[in-house]
Amino acid sequence: MTARPTQPSFDDLGTHLRAAMFCIVDLETTGAGPEAEITEIGAVKVCGGEVVGEFQTLVRPSFAIPPMIQVLTGITDAMVASAPSLAVALPSFLDFAAEAVLVAHNAPFDIGFLRRGAEALGIEWRRPVVIDTVALARQALLQGEVRNCKLGTLAAHFRSATQPDHRALSDARATVDVLHGLLERVGNLGVDTVEDLREFFTQVSPERRAKRTWAKNLPEAPGVYWFEHDGHDADGRQRTEVLYVGKSRNLKRRVASYFSATEQRRRIHEMVAVATGVKTLVCATDLEAEVRELRMIDGQRPRYNRRSRNQRRLVWLKLTKEAFPRLSAVRRLATATSCGGRFATPARPRKSRGRCAMRSRSGSARTSCQPAPLARRVPLPSWAAARRRANSAMRPTAMARG
Repeated sequence: MTARPTQPSFDDLGTHLRAAMFCIVDLETTGAGPEAEITEIGAVKVCGGEVVGEFQTLVRPSFAIPPMIQVLTGITDAMVASAPSLAVALPSFLDFAAEAVLVAHNAPFDIGFLRRGAEALGIEWRRPVVIDTVALARQALLQGEVRNCKLGTLAAHFRSATQPDHRALSDARATVDVLHGLLERVGNLGVDTVEDLREFFTQVSPERRAKRTWAKNLPEAPGVYWFEHDGHDADGRQRTEVLYVGKSRNLKRRVASYFSATEQRRRIHEMVAVATGVKTLVCATDLEAEVRELRMIDGQRPRYNRRSRNQRRLVWLKLTKEAFPRLSAVRRLATATSCGGRFATPARPRKSRGRCAMRSRSGSARTSCQPAPLARRVPLPSWAAARRRANSAMRPTAMARG
């Protein structure tokens, strides 16, 4: 199957920032440890720069609020004595924030409390899109523009109408102004959609994001994929070069990851920039995909593949075709199948842990083996030792004399 550049649709562009619904949330808690609980939830929902709604409630914890926290936030035990418990307040907030992009200043803290509370109450956490204004500020602002990325500092920098005061709703309102100020900055850098905003944190180039349409119609099945470059040789003739070969249990998901923020390897960034298309081959099993990947790397020698390029370093375990079959360690796959013997996947002492299927040259399953123990008996660096130990492991016992 071939994936070539296609004209992106509006769905491929993502949700524009002006049309996205953002829910800016802030929490007050009894502390920062694993036993701490929420004492207040404040949230502001905005769309297109306009406030759509606000949410605020105190939450009654299961124990007394520490005195230092009472001084810091101004929330006392008397204030939360008649407040609803988390079992009542959290579902109400989740309904308020449904289908919205969650935004928080130091999001791991606030979202972590919300997710932990949902899990404790048996509420399904829907894994919403989360934007952290701290991380966004560190990427969008110039070095030395602000002395730190605290909410009070950023609120003053963007001239927020609300001064944060360690109360949930006030801090959420201040975060709204900070978010709008940061969006103005990144808008000049080509960030127009929510998807662009998420990938902005790792500086994914617009050219690489545009190629994510290549994975749109790929199958969600195991197989082999390879990136190609269509160019011309020294004589001006058209030439297609295989740049990179890989395998995956889910071709669509794996190929799509090359165009997102999850891919961090510099040489792969260069490969994606050079590539003009990607092709895939669906395989019946993961083992077939692994064998085909090794064969293709050995035949094409793609320049962006580092692992598995030197096939001579691999040791294949061959089951000989004799009256008393024995294991033979071979370097080349052709040698393992020339006499009709069956062979296993390459022995990898550090990685082989599961079961592998013994296969003939046609690839049909025959019997099964445990490669991990065999791999421990067949060290890769010593070719002679590999053959001796494999033979001794499979040597038949001597027959009793008559």
